[in-house]
Amino acid sequence: MDTTLQDPLVGQVLDGRYRVDARIAVGGMATVYRAVDTRLDRVLALKVMHPGLAADGSFVERFIREAKSVARLAHPNVVQVFDQGTDGSYVYLAMEYVAGCTLRDVLRERGALQPRAALDILEPVLAALGAAHRAGFVHRDMKPENVLIGDDGRVKVADFGLVRAVDTVTNTTGSVLGTVSYLAPEQIEHGTADPRVDVYACGVVLYEMLTGAKPHDGDSPAQILYQHLHEDVPPPSAAVPGLPYELDELVASATARTAGVRPHDAVALLALVREARGTLGEDQLDALPPQALTAGHDNAEDRTSVIPRALTVPRPLPVNEDAGDDAPEWNHTSRLETPPLPPRRRAGLRRGPMAVVVAVLLALGVGTGVWYINSGQFTKVPPLLAKTRAQAEDRLSEAGLKVGEVKHAYSDTVKRGTVISTDPQAGTRIRDHDSVSLTISDGPETVKLPDVGEYRLDKAREVLKDSGLQPGMVTREFSEDVPEGFVISTDPAADTKVRAGTAVALTVSKGSPVDVPDVTGEDLDDARAELEEAGLKVKVAEEQVTSDDYDKGQVARQTPGEGEQVAEGATVTLTVSKGPELVEVPDVVGDSVDDAKRKLQDAGFEVEEDRGLLGLFGDTVKKQSVDGGDTAPKGSKITIEIR
Repeated sequence: MDTTLQDPLVGQVLDGRYRVDARIAVGGMATVYRAVDTRLDRVLALKVMHPGLAADGSFVERFIREAKSVARLAHPNVVQVFDQGTDGSYVYLAMEYVAGCTLRDVLRERGALQPRAALDILEPVLAALGAAHRAGFVHRDMKPENVLIGDDGRVKVADFGLVRAVDTVTNTTGSVLGTVSYLAPEQIEHGTADPRVDVYACGVVLYEMLTGAKPHDGDSPAQILYQHLHEDVPPPSAAVPGLPYELDELVASATARTAGVRPHDAVALLALVREARGTLGEDQLDALPPQALTAGHDNAEDRTSVIPRALTVPRPLPVNEDAGDDAPEWNHTSRLETPPLPPRRRAGLRRGPMAVVVAVLLALGVGTGVWYINSGQFTKVPPLLAKTRAQAEDRLSEAGLKVGEVKHAYSDTVKRGTVISTDPQAGTRIRDHDSVSLTISDGPETVKLPDVGEYRLDKAREVLKDSGLQPGMVTREFSEDVPEGFVISTDPAADTKVRAGTAVALTVSKGSPVDVPDVTGEDLDDARAELEEAGLKVKVAEEQVTSDDYDKGQVARQTPGEGEQVAEGATVTLTVSKGPELVEVPDVVGDSVDDAKRKLQDAGFEVEEDRGLLGLFGDTVKKQSVDGGDTAPKGSKITIEIR
């Protein structure tokens, strides 16, 4: 059965603009619909807050404020926010519609993914989060449901509805907002959220992509929360033997229970992901995953929800038992903090192949000296992503390589002064003493926001695009000083330095406000003259209406109505009355008084008796004020003369 048929919003038009066509998904805080913007004739996603939350004024205020902030976050891997508003009890966001599926759909259908596919999804997710983190926002609810995979293969992060400014405490009411399976320990215990909670959630998502299952499981949310606080996320290779050590290391780094030893934000984790990918061989990246582990998965615990702090265990956050009080803070140029695998496993991964090769060569009688000379002419380009130029030069020197051309480029995700890419790429086999070119990040490109005040909207958008910026959400306001259709202001303000590609919100004038006069009851010509004198245009509705209150030719309705404010030159639609409904009067002459009254009342008329002196005791209708067969307004009075 199609449950969307039971949804009261499906088929409605919100805010006079957004036609709701179908329900896409239901979450713990909102429902998402596919809708059509009837003004721009485009399909979009409409996220409508649940009524229970919409009744909380402070929550709605924060929801709208943060939605406006996210609307300025322009990134190809972030679902764009177009508009926000309210319609009665409905609070909504209008967002970009991505035709495709979610990562949760993929995991539910396929289970574990190949390492290459997992990294191909994780990298754009981290790029999107990195842009948010550098802009000062934390997502706080990263999970497979919020990773959209378009039919064209593009990956986008959705649902920034829980974003919060960096370094703010999110728990102010004794509850934690989020999804149980992906909450970082500090979110659970203290309610705090900085970029490292998103890093933790991404580590859990990576584990889930590599193994097809969540790292923590339990019969209740409380059991899962306890595990987040007291148990490390296991290495993926424990569930899927044969996965490379580098992937275990990534998961361990991202999901460290002590926030201080995680990568400090998504940009730092992205650098580690790219570095790890560079060290993996094609066979490792394309290794076939095991059979899906998530068949029949119940996603009840995957919904964003308000989790009572009573479910959490208020104990000190666990730390590395061997680190003591001197546990090192995360530095994106170092990986010392990653929990090491057992020595036997590390040795097996690192030394096993070399030992086998040497043993085979000896068995064949090939001298190890000859083998060393031949192979020693070549080396591999070391991974240098996110290293400073000096660190990169030192690594190249240690590998017996030279520094070639050094170029610079802007980057939204790689820290200024560190390596964006190398040529040849990391892991490439080249001769000793060859050169490796470096591209160093100059950080994000910044531009000065041009002053587009008092430009027409189309011209303002053109100027913004020419400056490397994106026109964002448009809000319209009345203005006594700025003509209709021209820009009043921008957010950020003119002359502000912002990142290239930033979305700029525009406030556009609706012109001077005009109070609409009341012209109902006036003749059409008089009403038209009065409205035009007020600076308004007039449109007459094609269809007239019957009215008991207004005579034929008078104005029965007007839109907009009396007292509403519109822009000068706006159109007022008038509906003209064709008078009251006319009904044929029944012929009651000769009928008894009771029969006559019944017939007339059934036809919709009021009845008045006129007996005179001669009719005081009579019971027969001798005359009626409107002859039978003629018409009269429904509800009007018919007098019957009785003799």
